[in-house]
Amino acid sequence: MKLDSVRHEYNFLALTKRNVDENPFKQFEQWLNEALHSAVKESTAMALSTIGLDGFPQSRIVLLKSFDEQGFVFFTNYKSAKGKSIEKIPEVGLHFFWPELERQIRISGIAEKTSAEVSDNYFHSRPLNSQIGAVISDQSTEIPSREFLEKRFEELSSELKNQLPKRPEWWGGYCVKPIKIEFWQGRENRLHDRILYEKQNENWIIKRLAP
Repeated sequence: MKLDSVRHEYNFLALTKRNVDENPFKQFEQWLNEALHSAVKESTAMALSTIGLDGFPQSRIVLLKSFDEQGFVFFTNYKSAKGKSIEKIPEVGLHFFWPELERQIRISGIAEKTSAEVSDNYFHSRPLNSQIGAVISDQSTEIPSREFLEKRFEELSSELKNQLPKRPEWWGGYCVKPIKIEFWQGRENRLHDRILYEKQNENWIIKRLAP
């Protein structure tokens, strides 16, 4: 397999310090809206990077479920590998990649658990089968087979009889409170536009970075 000749030229849009919003959350909202209303698939999918308990970086895709000026929220099993990593080292990275728009967004921040109320509200907004799946899955632990998982699903479904399960205390949300947000726009000749927002006290400082 020969990969060194694989090339894609970026010439879709430009990004400058003059045309970005002073507020990184408003800039993010603008880009997310454009992604949602374009051909981008899974616009809310983002790579979450943590430092694992073994000391190695780990990345996986999670879904952004809300955001505001407090941070970016996703939900997961607190006992999962990522949950255990965050408990030990809460500094995390988020990464959005929208190739159709030739854009990336990288976020560095501190992950904190959301309130029980936020977690309850989102958990019960999910389809019933998704709620059941969350309850029966001991995420990141070894299981004997697919059949084992399906049997647990069927047993709880039968037990509930279409009633909603209670949210497990070990399942809920995290809010990533950003300290850096970088917007990347692909440009021709690999001279990409990179605009970095860096938090200093309560203010955001805007910098342009070399590609």
